[in-house]
Amino acid sequence: MYIFFSVIPATFLVVVGYFVLFSSTKAAGAVKTFGRILAIWLFILAAIFLVAGAYATYAGFPSIGEMMQSMHAQGIPMFR
Repeated sequence: MYIFFSVIPATFLVVVGYFVLFSSTKAAGAVKTFGRILAIWLFILAAIFLVAGAYATYAGFPSIGEMMQSMHAQGIPMFR
């Protein structure tokens, strides 16, 4: 389940990285180099999100619903 939730920020980072890479091709000099480095960094961050989501899914962490229920069971009741 975590892997599905990690796809959303990973997709966002890939799209932003693509636009940064595209706009860096229109620039020149140091801005072009910085744009390429920034785009590569965004792609790496997107991959880290996917790897972390896959690890959390396959490592057997409790589901998000179970974690939410455990937080409500320990706290104050929501409705009195």
